[in-house]
This record gives sequence, structure tokens and C-alpha cells, in this order.
Amino acid sequence: MRQRHNVYVIELDPRVLGEAKFVRANGHYQPGKPCVYVGMTFLDPDLRFDQHKAGIMSNRFAFKYGQRLMYEVFEALNPMPYGDAQYMEVDLGIRLREQGWGVWQA
Repeated sequence: MRQRHNVYVIELDPRVLGEAKFVRANGHYQPGKPCVYVGMTFLDPDLRFDQHKAGIMSNRFAFKYGQRLMYEVFEALNPMPYGDAQYMEVDLGIRLREQGWGVWQA
């Protein structure tokens, strides 16, 4: 099985907490914890981040509030097969939310 997919985590500017939709999705957010966008891609995460910031197939929050890739959160997980990446994207978001992070996933 080809291992060519990646999960990635983009740190979002805390101003995203001014977005009602983001706040509603993060009822257990703990002030001071990071706000992030979690995604998956078959591209290099750096390229995918650049696409978000350029508005290419971008998530609204990643485009407007994305600051940097948080390699420390995802680098050891990659690469992986497509099915594993699908699962890991959701699982990682859940685990980060359980730690009090603000998380958005498309």
C-alpha cells in the first residue's frame, strides 16, 4: 500500500475566536490553548499550506487566520496510506479538542 498522504495542522491566529461558527464548534475550548485547522493531503504539507494562504481550495479559517504549520504535532505521523490519513485527520482533531484546543476540520 502506497504511503503518500499526510495529515497537517495549521496554527490559527487567536482572532479566529471572534468567529461565531468556530466558537460554536469548540464548546470545550480552554483559553490560552492553540486554535488550529487539521487537514489531510496527498501534497507536501508546506505546499498545501501555501495553497490555503493563496486561496486555492482553501478553508476560510486557514486562509484568513493561518499562521504556520505545527510540525511538532503531525510530522511523526506522515506519510501514510489514504485510509489511514482519513482516520488520523478525524482522530487527531478529536484528541486535540480533548486537550482543550480550538479545532476546525473541513
